[in-house]
Amino acid sequence: MPENYDALIIGSGQAGGPLATALTAAGWKVALVEQEHVGGTCINVGCTPTKTMIASGRVAYLARRAADYGVQTGPISIDMPKVRQRKRDIVDSFRNGSQRRIETGKVDLIFGKAHFTGPHAVEIKTNSGDTRQVTADKIFINTGASPSRASVPGLENLPTLDSTTVMELDQVPDHLLILGGGYIGLEFGQLFRRLGSRVTIIQRGKQLLPREDADIAAEITKILQEDGLEILLETSAVSARSVGEGPIGLTVRGPAGEQELTGSHLLQAGGRIPNSADLNLPAAGIEADQHGFIRVNDRLETNVAGVYALGDIKGGPAFTHISYDDFRIVRDILLQKGGHVSTKDRIVPYTVFTDPQLGRVGLSENEAREQGRNIEVYKMPMSYVARALEMDESRGLMKAVVDAGSGQILGGAILGIEGGEMMAVLQMAMLGRLPYTVLREAIFAHPTLAEAFNNLFSQPPAA
Repeated sequence: MPENYDALIIGSGQAGGPLATALTAAGWKVALVEQEHVGGTCINVGCTPTKTMIASGRVAYLARRAADYGVQTGPISIDMPKVRQRKRDIVDSFRNGSQRRIETGKVDLIFGKAHFTGPHAVEIKTNSGDTRQVTADKIFINTGASPSRASVPGLENLPTLDSTTVMELDQVPDHLLILGGGYIGLEFGQLFRRLGSRVTIIQRGKQLLPREDADIAAEITKILQEDGLEILLETSAVSARSVGEGPIGLTVRGPAGEQELTGSHLLQAGGRIPNSADLNLPAAGIEADQHGFIRVNDRLETNVAGVYALGDIKGGPAFTHISYDDFRIVRDILLQKGGHVSTKDRIVPYTVFTDPQLGRVGLSENEAREQGRNIEVYKMPMSYVARALEMDESRGLMKAVVDAGSGQILGGAILGIEGGEMMAVLQMAMLGRLPYTVLREAIFAHPTLAEAFNNLFSQPPAA
């Protein structure tokens, strides 16, 4: 006979795990199915490991720049197995902590693979070889997404890397070719350049980070080129092949015609696809779009009553903090009867962890103009920021989009040292519905990066 639960959660990402413990604490009988590791993308193959390795890359970068600060050092070398082990240790710590919280919360944690057999029925093939039939009044899908693969003739026969496997390298690549100029390609590109690789980024679009304003994209391109990365824009991979006994040959076509690239390694960084193919969504009648992302309304409900989708599996902003906010919305709806809570109009912040960081929140200039808003745009280079100059970290720029009538801050981009932390100042002002003049006149401690908002909003609006 099927086992019945009040709630079944498929996937233990940054929505599924907290939701399982919250519902159990409220007296629900809860089962949580996880295919491999507790914690989802973020802890296991996303935020935690990548930012840990990026920290190693920044230390190498600063060590090479030590003389700029009057500090003399010896030759710099990279112990790649040590970089990798440090990453593994932190991932294990975070993962084990998440699993302990779930197990302590009395959740029925099942390791296995789940697929629907009906609207509220699931079959689980456990990792131990058993099969369990489960039904639940409420089902929550939090299975996330995985790296996509480029469709390039010949590439399928070559040993390429993705955003997971590239972090398991035990040696620094001689020449890393990267397909894709989004945040994955930029973060790994700069990391491995700092570790000593030659890096070439191949981007089909006319700019890196295609969703950003052109001025922001141009500035980050300049920064990466200063760091020694080769950036090929409006360039597509035509074919791939093996060269000799290992190097990868890639034919690309760009504005200057075709050229041949040879790399020791190739990273596919073109994006991510939803982990929905094995769920057997048709058996439950759950609707998905043409890419496999599950359709939901602004309360995260699918078209099947009692079935929800949270996190990356539903499409939209694919960020850990959005997945966690999805959890809070569902928790409030179910446990606190939060009739007003939804995803509608929530302010979305994010950070691209290049160095300097790009912190972004709210509307970009492009998005605001597409909406027909009457706006003012405030811009200032980081070289105007005293603290950035004192730290010799003055690359980048600050930008804010303001409603011309009310003075409300609609969004902003901070490409600069600790850009993600600085972006949070704008976000707090937006949450409090403060006009930009409050930041212009605020007393910030000197010398801090935050006081740059005094100067940013004292600039005349950009033409």
